[in-house]
Amino acid sequence: MASLHPGSLKNDDLIGFYESKVGTAHLFELAAWHLASSDYIADTLRLQSMFANGQVLDFGGGIGTHSIAAAALPSVEHVFFVDLNPDNRNFVQYRAKQLGLSERLSVHRDLEGTGEIQFDTVICLDVLEHLADPSSQLLSFLDRLSADSIALLNWYFFKGHQGEYPFHIDDEAIVNKFFLTLQTNFIEVFHPFLITTRAYKPISLN
Repeated sequence: MASLHPGSLKNDDLIGFYESKVGTAHLFELAAWHLASSDYIADTLRLQSMFANGQVLDFGGGIGTHSIAAAALPSVEHVFFVDLNPDNRNFVQYRAKQLGLSERLSVHRDLEGTGEIQFDTVICLDVLEHLADPSSQLLSFLDRLSADSIALLNWYFFKGHQGEYPFHIDDEAIVNKFFLTLQTNFIEVFHPFLITTRAYKPISLN
């Protein structure tokens, strides 16, 4: 997918890139990465099973691995899978139907499409580094989180030693603003897994 990326993108162009240009290339790349990183993915699923409950948002959910696993948990009422890529959405919808989870999982283009649901769990993995303004996304999550909610997040603000991740942001000002926003509004919840994914609860809801 890196070969498709034109370089620095403004927010509107970024949306268009992920929604229209990458097509199924992103889907196949994600599937290959899941296979190559199965141990890591397994730990993120174990982490998710510790915290996921109630109404779950999987933001930028890719091929739906975490959405489908969450939908199968007895503690989860419904999963809202959000992804700009229509091929990803169709694929996840198909997977959910095949597994008998259609009534517990719905697919959406964007957060606005989920209505006014207050989420008990937010899952946002390998997404924030792709956004032009990840700080604003954190605040959007904060507005939609319920009492006693949890957010499972990770990020990788690095374009690679050889520029192999051109779609990741690494602007120092943006990254600093992100961490300031995170540390001002969320507190980390310890978990025992040695992985990049962190668990957070909103400070305002303590």
